[in-house]
Amino acid sequence: LLRQLRSLSLRRMRLQSSSIRDAVAPFASRAAALALSSLLAASAVAPMQQAVADGSTEKFKFPPIDKSKKDRCKFVSSAMGQANAARDELYDLRECKMSGTDAGGFDLSGALMEKGDFSGTNFKESQLSKAYAPGAKFDGADFSNGVVDRAYFNGASFKGAVFSNAVLSGTTFENADLSDTDWTDAYIGMFDQKKLCKNPTLQGENAKTGAPTRESAGCGPSA
Repeated sequence: LLRQLRSLSLRRMRLQSSSIRDAVAPFASRAAALALSSLLAASAVAPMQQAVADGSTEKFKFPPIDKSKKDRCKFVSSAMGQANAARDELYDLRECKMSGTDAGGFDLSGALMEKGDFSGTNFKESQLSKAYAPGAKFDGADFSNGVVDRAYFNGASFKGAVFSNAVLSGTTFENADLSDTDWTDAYIGMFDQKKLCKNPTLQGENAKTGAPTRESAGCGPSA
């Protein structure tokens, strides 16, 4: 009788264990599939990442400036650029003297603007995603309502420039002259803002808008 009771108990335990496995199996399978899908997605995306002009790469190598092109130094809106900065050919504005010009509403994404002079230029509602402009001059330029994300402005001059309500996430302003600039309602991002506030030239007041520079950028008093 004791053997029969033990055998019956063992059968019940096996049946319960089997029922639990059957109930859990679909959920375990789904979890495994989800984990595998996430892993495949990550591995598929990783190789496609591209270097952008956001300061993550210190040096860029570009072909020599083709100064034989007489119409090279003019603003041309990209028909396909947008956030990816894709163009049919290299958009080269390096060393161009274009102060006081009008690029309002243009898509200038991916433009090479190194050491160019764009002082007083109207960039209102323009898009300059991934623009590369180290050492360029943008004194008094107006970037209001523009998209200037992931751009590289190392060593550029922005004295008196206006960035009101502009998107500036991922943009590099290291060693740039930001005196008397206006950043009212600009989207900068917490990490980028911390770096911006460390710029010693972030001082003064914008002559056009009267906005105090550091306060408009959301920075506290300078040390």
